[in-house]
Amino acid sequence: MKRAALYLRVSTVDQHPESQLHDLRLLAAQRGLEIVEEYTDRISGVKARRPGLDQLLAAARRGRFQVVLIWAFDRVARSVRHLLETLDELNRVGIEFISFRENIDTGGPLGRAIVVIIGAIAELERNRIVERVRCGMRRARLEGRHIGRRPLEIDRDAVLQSRQNGQSLAQIAKEFRISRATVARVLKQAETDVSEGVPQPTLQVAENRPPKTAA
Repeated sequence: MKRAALYLRVSTVDQHPESQLHDLRLLAAQRGLEIVEEYTDRISGVKARRPGLDQLLAAARRGRFQVVLIWAFDRVARSVRHLLETLDELNRVGIEFISFRENIDTGGPLGRAIVVIIGAIAELERNRIVERVRCGMRRARLEGRHIGRRPLEIDRDAVLQSRQNGQSLAQIAKEFRISRATVARVLKQAETDVSEGVPQPTLQVAENRPPKTAA
């Protein structure tokens, strides 16, 4: 009798996996499988983090079972690519994969063929997306439109003047609405220009005058 693990997922903590659990236990009994592990995630389908699934894959690598049963493909993976990656990892360690709703079993030739077809369709869709992006970029270039982030316009002389007046990096960054890293790059470039003999703007040093007293 082969050892089997069940994986269940519900979208929120308010839902319960009992219906999935009932179907999978019945399926295991029909196929003569011994259930040795059950893993459950109560998390949205679009979330990348799946603690229960991670535990299942770790146990699969240790050889705790030979078969994984799920209720449906969308219960285990957030995308076709994620599904194929999961199936590939299970296949590498010799684990069969059975889906209740889709009635697919990778232990048989038909199930393996369907997985290959799903992978081919996913790869075709990815290639189509890449090609559409490239066509859009070529059209934008032909129309003279800018592609990507526009260069940040900075009044370099004003930044240097503010630094000369004793302002901190944080104060300058806030004044010009740029990051401290950008301010630091401007100052470093100015130092490099000075060392290479590049002419610099004439900066006015703020006078340290005592504050006026009230009359």
